[in-house]
Amino acid sequence: MSDCVFCAIVAGSSPAHIVYEDDDILGFLDIRPVRPGHTLLIPKRHATNLAELSPDQGGKLFQAGQRVAAAQRASAIAADGVNLLVNDGRAAFQTVFHSHLHVVPRHDGDKLVLAKSLLIRRDNDLPGTAEILRSELQGS
Repeated sequence: MSDCVFCAIVAGSSPAHIVYEDDDILGFLDIRPVRPGHTLLIPKRHATNLAELSPDQGGKLFQAGQRVAAAQRASAIAADGVNLLVNDGRAAFQTVFHSHLHVVPRHDGDKLVLAKSLLIRRDNDLPGTAEILRSELQGS
């Protein structure tokens, strides 16, 4: 899809801090992360929403989510837990209409409230965070 920023990332014409890639799925850091390490996983083949995502692609998306979550726990990010989140449709706060899975690392006592954190999001070292996750994923 020519006007989809996520499709442009898949095509290599838009920049991203890539942390995961296989034949079907691409993972990169969210540019406005809820927490450092907040990763977006997308199917390489465009699907606007869950209704357009095949069960096979959905399964591959969540398998990648499991791998990234494990990397967030085992790496220097040292997550104590992980939120997996899909916003499906404008009413559910989907802002990029290419189906995607958020993998958000959590820490005991982080007092993160997802609704509030969607408004104030930052990571001051996206390249460094991406390298942490890439290194852990390559080792697994």
